[in-house]
Amino acid sequence: MILLLLINLNREYKHMSDQEQFEANDFIKRTVKEMNPDEQPREKLTNYGSESLSDAELLAILLRTGSPKMNVIQMSQALLDHFDGLRYLARKEWQDLKVIPGMGKVKSLTLEAVFELSRRIQMASLGEQVQITSPEDAVAYFGPKLRDLTKEVFMVAFLNNAKVVMGYKKISSGGSTATIVDPAEVMRQAVMNEANSILLLHNHPSGNNKESKADIQLTKRITKSGKLLGIPVDDHIIIAGDGYTSFRAKGLLD
Repeated sequence: MILLLLINLNREYKHMSDQEQFEANDFIKRTVKEMNPDEQPREKLTNYGSESLSDAELLAILLRTGSPKMNVIQMSQALLDHFDGLRYLARKEWQDLKVIPGMGKVKSLTLEAVFELSRRIQMASLGEQVQITSPEDAVAYFGPKLRDLTKEVFMVAFLNNAKVVMGYKKISSGGSTATIVDPAEVMRQAVMNEANSILLLHNHPSGNNKESKADIQLTKRITKSGKLLGIPVDDHIIIAGDGYTSFRAKGLLD
C-alpha cells in the first residue's frame, strides 16, 4: 500500500511545475516544529483539548518524532492507512508495526504498550471485584482482553459462590481459526484455584461469533468433567469483535 502511494505521488510530482515541485518538497520535508502552532498536535491539545485532535495527531504525540522521509504526523497516518484504522492497528504486535519506514523498536513497543493499557482500563472500570451473573457481564470484563487478538485463545475464569471472578488462566492459544484445549488441564486449573464454578471463554479472530461443532464438543467434554468434580460450567462465551455467543443463552449447556 505504501509503495503504491509513493508511486502515485511520484507520477503526480513529475507533472508539476518547478514552483509546485518546490512547494511540494517543502511540505513533505516540513517537521512538526516548522508547522503553524495551530497545526502542531501538542499545541492543539494544549489550546483546544484532546477531542480536537485526529487519530493521526494523537498517535504523533506518542511517537514524538518522524523519519527523514516523513514527519511524525505523516508516519502516524501511514500506520492508520496501512492497518485500516485504529481498531485493526490496536490488534497488531510491535513487530508488525515496523513495516512502516521509521517505525523502530522503541516506537513500536510504545504503541503496543498504549493499546494494552487501553484494554486494561476498560477491564478496570468494572472495579476490583467483578461479578459474572450474565453473558453481558462476562463480555464487558473479558471482551477488551480477547476481541482484538489475531490468534484464537482459550481462557477459563474461576468463580466463587457469589459468582465473583477470583482469577483467570489462558489455557491455550493457536492459529487464526483454532486452538487445542485439554479438558483435563481446564479442570486441573479449576481445582488449583479452588473454583466453585468456571466460565469458559475463547475468541474468534475472524469476527464470526457462531459456534463450531468442535466448540460444542469441547464444551460437552469439559462440562462432563466438571460434573464429576462438582465444578459446574456456568457458560461458554465466544467473543468475536463486537459480537459474542453465549452457550447457555442458546441452550447448548446441559
